[in-house]
Amino acid sequence: MPAGLSWGRYLTMLSAALLTMLAGAQVVHQYYRPDLSIPEIPPKPGELRTELLGLKERSQKAQP
Repeated sequence: MPAGLSWGRYLTMLSAALLTMLAGAQVVHQYYRPDLSIPEIPPKPGELRTELLGLKERSQKAQP
């Protein structure tokens, strides 16, 4: 085994690491609460805050 560990010790550390990782992911998921709803009507252009409004304004000025 790696680093001279026994199988029992290796599996214990592996399962502890896996359970810690899963518990941490669950805590983050519960804390941030992602919005998993899908709207029936898609948003109009410009309604999403994720759009780059400055880029849109520059592209409109470039097209006379």
